[in-house]
Order: sequence, then C-alpha cells, then structure tokens
Amino acid sequence: MVSPPDVIRTSGLGSCVGVVIYDERVPVAGMVHIMLPDSRLAREGDTNKAKFADTGISELVHLLQARGAMLYRLKAKMAGGAQMFSFQSQSDTFQIGLRNVQAVKRELKGFRIPVMAEDTGGSNGRTIEFDPATFELHIRTVNKGSSVI
Repeated sequence: MVSPPDVIRTSGLGSCVGVVIYDERVPVAGMVHIMLPDSRLAREGDTNKAKFADTGISELVHLLQARGAMLYRLKAKMAGGAQMFSFQSQSDTFQIGLRNVQAVKRELKGFRIPVMAEDTGGSNGRTIEFDPATFELHIRTVNKGSSVI
C-alpha cells in the first residue's frame, strides 16, 4: 500500500504479473505480484494469497477499501506475463504468463475494475514502479528500455 509522495515497485516480472490498483480521489494504491493464476496450484501449506490471481486481487481490493478507497472508483494497470521459455508443446499448461494475464483480467472484471493500461506478453522480464501522485506506471523491460503507461 502506498500514498504520495511514496512509490511502489516490484522487479523480476517474467511470467508473473504486477498489478496496481488505485483510487485517484483518495489517493491510495496497492500492488500484487501475481505468480500463478489459481491458488489451487499452490503447494500444500502455501498461504500467501498475494501470489495468486484468484486470491491476491480480492485481498488487495479489501486492503484498499480499508484505506478509504471506493470500489466504484478503483482502476488498474498491469505489466508482465511474459513467455520466458519456449516449449515445443503449445499446451496452455506451459503458458503461465498468458494464463496469469487472463486470470488477472477475469478477477478485475469480477470487481468491475477497468484496466486503464497494460504492457503484457512478449518474452522479456520487467521491473515496474507506480507513482500514486501521477498515476503513472514506469516499466523497464530487459533489452527493450523504459516506458510509461
């Protein structure tokens, strides 16, 4: 969770997806680093809800609401979901990045949170930093440089 003038960042986004949810009026923002699309894929005993799209998004929404954010004002930006390794099989099982992106979008849609911008897919890792004062998501992509969405 962050409010201006602080920023929030995460690095090491390969197939993982960094999701920022924010309320422009409060202003407050939070981020989850989604590693897997579904908590049912977790090892037994792994209770870190923030790792999974189906539990991390919900948890973040509730934390934002506790800080004064209103559900109907929430917006999202996201980056990551790369296909870091090539596999001979085209099976969805090996496309974790794509599955993470799809799961995040499904969860956000369930809360009626619009995705204002995204930088997903490809085959390069990313580092992201969100500034709740400007609502800008700064993205550094390996071998591709920087961008702002």
